[in-house]
Amino acid sequence: MHSLTRFEVNSYTPIVVRTRTDHLAIAPIAFDCVKLIVVRAGGALLSGEFGNRNVEVGDVIVLAANTLCGAEPEDWITATTLYIDRDYVIDQVFWQHAAQFRDRRDAVDFLDTHYSQPAQVIRIGEDRAGILMPWLDELAALSTDGAPPHRFHRMQALLFAVLDVVLPLLAVSNAGRKPIQRTTTLPTRPRHRQFRPLRPEAREAAGMMRSKLHHRWTVSEIADSTYLSTSQLRRVFVEAFGKSPIAYLTMLRVERMAELLSTTNWPISRIAE
Repeated sequence: MHSLTRFEVNSYTPIVVRTRTDHLAIAPIAFDCVKLIVVRAGGALLSGEFGNRNVEVGDVIVLAANTLCGAEPEDWITATTLYIDRDYVIDQVFWQHAAQFRDRRDAVDFLDTHYSQPAQVIRIGEDRAGILMPWLDELAALSTDGAPPHRFHRMQALLFAVLDVVLPLLAVSNAGRKPIQRTTTLPTRPRHRQFRPLRPEAREAAGMMRSKLHHRWTVSEIADSTYLSTSQLRRVFVEAFGKSPIAYLTMLRVERMAELLSTTNWPISRIAE
C-alpha cells in the first residue's frame, strides 16, 4: 500500500522505511519483500488477493512477499511502510528458534505453518501506535540515504522494538501454505534488492515455472507466454528475482529436490525425474 514505485538508497540494507501521505488511489502492486504498513493518520480501503479491508489510525498491515495490495484513500492517508528483506526475516526466525531448528529450511517451514496468511490487518490501537511513532521516525531518518554500517545495529534495535509490539498480535495458524505459496518464500542466495514492485510479467513467468517444474522450459517459450521479447524477459526477471529465468527455474528444482531428499525415501533417480 504505497504509491512509491521505486526508490534507491546509497548502500544496500535489508531494512528500508518510508513515511508518506497519499490522496490518490494506489493500484495493487506486489513487492519481493515483507512489508509492514503502520497507518498514522486518515484511512483507506485496501484491496488485493486477500479481499477488501478498511484501515484507519492504529492499524498495521502485514504483507508477505509477493502479495498484491492496493488502496483507495478516504480523502487521504499517512502511513509508514517498512520494507524488510525476506531472507533477513527467515534468518531472524532461524536464530530466534535456533535450539529447535537444524537449518534455514526449518525456519521456512515454521513460517509456512504458523503464518500462512499472505496479508493481515492488525488492530493495535492508537495508544500502541503512538508508542511506535518515535521509532518509526528514527527508522525513516536512518534509511533515507541508506544506514551506514556503524548505525545498522541501532536500526535493527528499532525494528525489533516495533516487532515486539506488533508480532504478539499477529494471527497464528497451524495450516501450512499451498505448494505454490511456499515456493515464493524459500530462501535464496542473498542479493542487493532495491525493493521495487514486481512486474506482472515476472510474477506470471515465475508462476508458470513453479506450476510445472518438470516442463522443459525455454526462455523463448516463457517470453512468448508473457508477450515480452527474450531480452526484455531476462531484464524484467533479473530486476524482480536477482537471476535469469532459467537460473530461477534451476533454483526451484534444486530446492524441490532437497525437500524430497529430506522428506521421502525415494532414490535420487526418481527425484531427478
